[in-house]
Amino acid sequence: MIADFTSSGWSVYIMVITALGLIACFWLTLSLSKRRTGTGEIETTGHVWDETLAEYNNPLPRWWIWLFYLTIGFAVVYLILYPGFGAYKGSFAWSSTGQYEAEVAKAKAVYEPLFAKYLQQEVPQVAADPEARAMGERLYLTYCVQCHGSDARGSKGFPNLADGDWLWGGSPAEIEKTIHEGRNGVMPPMGAAVGSAADVEDLANYVLSLSGSGHDALKAARGQANFAACAACHGADGKGNPALGAPNLTDKTWLYGGSLATIIETIDKGRSNQMPSFGSLLGDGKIRVLAAYVWGLSNAPQTTAAAR
Repeated sequence: MIADFTSSGWSVYIMVITALGLIACFWLTLSLSKRRTGTGEIETTGHVWDETLAEYNNPLPRWWIWLFYLTIGFAVVYLILYPGFGAYKGSFAWSSTGQYEAEVAKAKAVYEPLFAKYLQQEVPQVAADPEARAMGERLYLTYCVQCHGSDARGSKGFPNLADGDWLWGGSPAEIEKTIHEGRNGVMPPMGAAVGSAADVEDLANYVLSLSGSGHDALKAARGQANFAACAACHGADGKGNPALGAPNLTDKTWLYGGSLATIIETIDKGRSNQMPSFGSLLGDGKIRVLAAYVWGLSNAPQTTAAAR
């Protein structure tokens, strides 16, 4: 169990090993620093090369010995001041987490006032501010580009943010909520509920017919009855439900592709998409600016006189 690796016994073990290591290093350095008295006979290590080339067993140079002592002393002082000696936190009580939090707090003190003023403005007003839009673009290129692309047009499985088609709603409030809380869109596998492979194909053709895409009219007619299994999320008319993240099936905008094979795969295996939450990472001010930038990608914010 993981608890076996976090017990106090491991701390004692590390402390003992560390202390023994330092003592052993000190003893070895001390023993090598002793000068040997002359006996008239040259002491060697017993290693001989080329018949006459021998290795003398002389003590280390004094500067080298003092360098070892200095290293041992540095280790002792370090372990007193900083963590490293088992569970002992050091007199400075330093930690990487504490240093990170201090740096974050210092950075927030600088940039939070820059973003705070935008919390007093509505998203369209922020989107019309060229300075705020430039800030939002930099935030987008830092946190969003990996999934949605540099042009915000997404890719397979990642929504296009520039086309005005929204799974969870495209109002400023909904965009802010999406960034702040994240989203988890799940379509369960429906193949078994629909029936046979032929039934799934019929249903896929009916789904294609909703958007006027190419389909087999006879199969679509047969598949219409099975669409009842989908209506709970996508609606009886197939226009979706933003409250559930269920896409509109009538608009020819497809997250995974609109081919017959892809739709059959979606019905059979389902889909699962998750966008992480950025609330704790960015904070309200940055989210307002980023949401304004994203909203502006599919809208036309009017630049006000004050923003020019």
